[in-house]
Amino acid sequence: MTLAPQTASQPTEEEDAVMPPRADCIADSAGGLTFDMTEPGDSGDTHLVLRHRDGRQEVRLPLAPAADGRLRAALPSGVELPEGRWDAYAQTADGEPQRLTPGLNDLRSLVDRVPSGARGHVAVRIPYATKHGNLSVRSWLRAPHAEAGELHIGKEELGVRGQVFGVALTPDAYVELAGRTETGPLPRAEVHRDEASFRFTVAYTRLPEGVWELWLRPAGENGPRVRIARLLDDIADKKPIFTYPKVMLETRDGTVEAGPYYTNDNDLTVAVTAVTP
Repeated sequence: MTLAPQTASQPTEEEDAVMPPRADCIADSAGGLTFDMTEPGDSGDTHLVLRHRDGRQEVRLPLAPAADGRLRAALPSGVELPEGRWDAYAQTADGEPQRLTPGLNDLRSLVDRVPSGARGHVAVRIPYATKHGNLSVRSWLRAPHAEAGELHIGKEELGVRGQVFGVALTPDAYVELAGRTETGPLPRAEVHRDEASFRFTVAYTRLPEGVWELWLRPAGENGPRVRIARLLDDIADKKPIFTYPKVMLETRDGTVEAGPYYTNDNDLTVAVTAVTP
């Protein structure tokens, strides 16, 4: 009896049955997300579940039939999604949640997005694939928000341009540099403003060794303290993507290396590191 050869790349029926559901995501300019996913194996009422990494918060979105036998769930911009990382699941009736895998992400509307700021906050949701190949959503909810724009790397300073949302810039505005271990008066940078736009320069020579967070004080000492961050694009994790050259310079404390970077939360930060002779 002759047996027909089998192609190893073709999955069996059993392998098809255990394939995790997959979801495509479409982002809109208002901050909403739409999820289109494959039909899970079980029948019954199905929800898309977003579960915060802290394990204490959950958002359930009903999945309704859409075109091509798929299911669709919508996360409108008006539905609050607290800041953090949210893992995506599909759950049918009382069954166990199934982790979703990412399909196609259409995030074109997030590029160069300019929110109105009418609600007094900026909401950002960016779907992304985790290192394990699962679908998650990174969410920010900033009220107010200071968006970092163009960075200019000088020989001894960093120039920053940005725009503020949800609060007005006053003549008393300045930028505060907060060291993670420093005590006492904090270094400041003068702010030049043009309506909601601002620019400032950080002189590296004024900063002792350490890590320095950049905060906008739009109304001076008596107003809000706003972390300067870059959120309004389609990149969930900017730290490995946006890299900037460091400069070496002499200070009263010796030779240092200084430069900006974005943290895991996409907050703008400056690091000043001593150089060992």
